[in-house]
Amino acid sequence: ELVTGGVTVFLTTQYLEEAVSVVLVGAVAVAIGFRSTGATALEWLAAFGLLVLFALALTWIAVGMGLISPNAEAASNNAMPLILLPLLSSAFTPVASMPGWFEPIAEYQPFTPAIETLRGLLLGSEIGHNGWLAVAWCLGLAVLGYFWSTAKFNRDPK
Repeated sequence: ELVTGGVTVFLTTQYLEEAVSVVLVGAVAVAIGFRSTGATALEWLAAFGLLVLFALALTWIAVGMGLISPNAEAASNNAMPLILLPLLSSAFTPVASMPGWFEPIAEYQPFTPAIETLRGLLLGSEIGHNGWLAVAWCLGLAVLGYFWSTAKFNRDPK
């Protein structure tokens, strides 16, 4: 029961920390000049939900990376490729303006549909199928990370 209680407290704290971080990022964005163009309260709620879901998915993947690491230094560096993914997406330049060989890489990775969905929700641009792709990426990565992490955590230490 102590372990179950500890896990429950950990998961509740984890979700609270993720929600606080999303709110903090939003506050910083507004402070530096971001203004949504007519987004409704429902669109803001959907954007917030997508950010929390995306943070949850990346958290579970990072937990798995940490569990396979032999030491703390390796654990901190294993998730480094995740930091590069936004740079390889449509965050800074449209996918259509990228070199031909690079377009599939930018188009078919998890950050591009999430970014396009957030743009659509908050700036009024077309979302298309990106919303469903973003949710599918988030759920897929979260489930994969969860099962990977729990399998590594519950493994026999031998």
